[in-house]
Order: sequence, then C-alpha cells, then structure tokens
Amino acid sequence: MLNNLKLGAKLNVILLTVFLIIIAISGLFLSQLLQRNAEQEITSEAQLLMETMQSVRTYTSQEVNPELAARLETETDFIEETVPGYSARQVFEYLRKRESADNGEKPYEYFYYKEATLNPTNVRDQANPFEARIVEKFRKNEATGQVTGFRDDLGVRLFYVANPIKIEKESCLRCHSTPEAAPKSQLISYGDQNGFGWKLNEIVGAQMVSVPASQVFNQARQLQLSVLGILLVGFLVALGILNLFLNRSIISPLQKMSTWAQRVSTGEAASEYKHQSKDEIGILASSLNRLKVSLDMAMNMLNSPQNPPNPPQ
Repeated sequence: MLNNLKLGAKLNVILLTVFLIIIAISGLFLSQLLQRNAEQEITSEAQLLMETMQSVRTYTSQEVNPELAARLETETDFIEETVPGYSARQVFEYLRKRESADNGEKPYEYFYYKEATLNPTNVRDQANPFEARIVEKFRKNEATGQVTGFRDDLGVRLFYVANPIKIEKESCLRCHSTPEAAPKSQLISYGDQNGFGWKLNEIVGAQMVSVPASQVFNQARQLQLSVLGILLVGFLVALGILNLFLNRSIISPLQKMSTWAQRVSTGEAASEYKHQSKDEIGILASSLNRLKVSLDMAMNMLNSPQNPPNPPQ
C-alpha cells in the first residue's frame, strides 16, 4: 500500500501511525496516573474529615461530658451534647450547611458523616442496609481496621471511609447497658427500647465519612482530555512544520531534479543543475551533474566523424 504513495504521504502515514500509538500509550498511562492521584486526593480529604470528627468526639468526651454529666440525672430533657457521636454529627451538619462566601453555594453539601449503629439510642443513627453490611464485616472480623470504597447515593458517586465503633470504656455502658443504669433524662427523651444491651469490647457500629468523588474524577478526566488535546495540537503543529521542511528541502528539490533529468534525457537541458546545499540532496545533484557531463562526452564521441582507415600496404 505504501509503495503506491508519494514520499510526503508515506511520511505522514508513518508519523500518524506513530502518533496514534503514542497517544494510546500516553492516554492509558495518564488515565491510570490521574485516577490514582484522584483517589489519593479523595482519600486524604476523607481522612482529614474523619480525624477532625474523631477530635470532636475526644473533646466532647474529655471536656464537655465531665462538665454536664451531673445534670443528666436532674434535667428533664437528655443533654445530647454530652454524647461524643452527637457532637461530631452536629459539627459536621454545620459544615454541610456552610455557604461559600464567593458564590453562596454549599461546597460540602454532599459530604456525609454518620455513626451508623445496629441498635442506636437515636433512630437517626440507625444503620441502613449498606452500613449494616459494613458493621457486620467488622463484627465477623472480615475487615480489620479501616474500610474504604465507593458507593452511589441518590445518583452521587461517593467515596467512604469506615472505622469500627468498639465499646472500649465502661463509662459508655452507663447509657447503653440496661435501662435501669441509664440516666433518667435519657429514658424520658428516647425511651427504654433502643440502644441497650451493648457489651464491653463489642463492635456496635461504624464511624463513616463519605465524600463526593464524581467531581474529582471529572476534573481528572478533563485534565486528561486537556493534556491529550495539547499533544494533538503539538503533533499537528510539528507535522505542519515537518511537511514544510520536507517540501522545501527534499520533495521540491527531488521534483526539480526529476524534471531536469527528463530534459537531459531528451537533450533539452544544456546547463547544470544548480543546488547550493551540501547535504545528501546536494551530493545527489553533484552526481547528476557529473552524469550529465559523462553523457555529453559520450554523445560527442558518438557524433564525431570516424577516423579514415589506414591505406593498405
């Protein structure tokens, strides 16, 4: 197929083939690299939020709860601010509702935090089927430490980080062992049916942070397309420059040589072919000129009168 094409077309086909191979390899490598970077960015963001919520829990447990614990027996309404999980959830909800000062949008609207529990005191902490499966993995030791992954919620792609909630302090059992041991205000607010029967060292739930992943991955794809677009533009510019160079330095001189050689073959060209460069094209031009000189000498010898024969002795 290439044998039927001209030199310029052959070079363009070869360059285009090489470019497509480079684009395919670069696109695959770039896709994997950007995917990995996007996952690292999302993971770091989720981990930061998780650590922040854990700090809120610690502050509530060590600073707020001791100050308000005595009022749990005297107050009619249960003081939810003494519960570390409640404080963390409320702080996160304020973050979700926060509006940007620039455009009034809510940048954290699709971020979620929940301490999903199989048997919670507050029904809003009840684990949904997906969260319950995560908790069961922790309880059955199918997953140790932290669990991460992706899930879809209301059409939004989310990346989640989950840590097991394990009862490690006996003080936690005051509100969750039996109704008799629980503060009276807790029973008044939540009743005596939910959130009891917990045991020491038992995994009762999962602390989960979910962050939107679609935007980060879309940005990664846009960056990939931008890079590939830049490569395409660069290739087209390079191809144009290369074609211009080939036409001026190789193809056009070869075409002129071909025309000149045809004129020489018919005896129409009397002057030498002039080419100033000293590259391979210039060497070829010099060779053609020498060939013309040799051809002229041979033609002159053929056209000169024959020498008279020697007289017989």
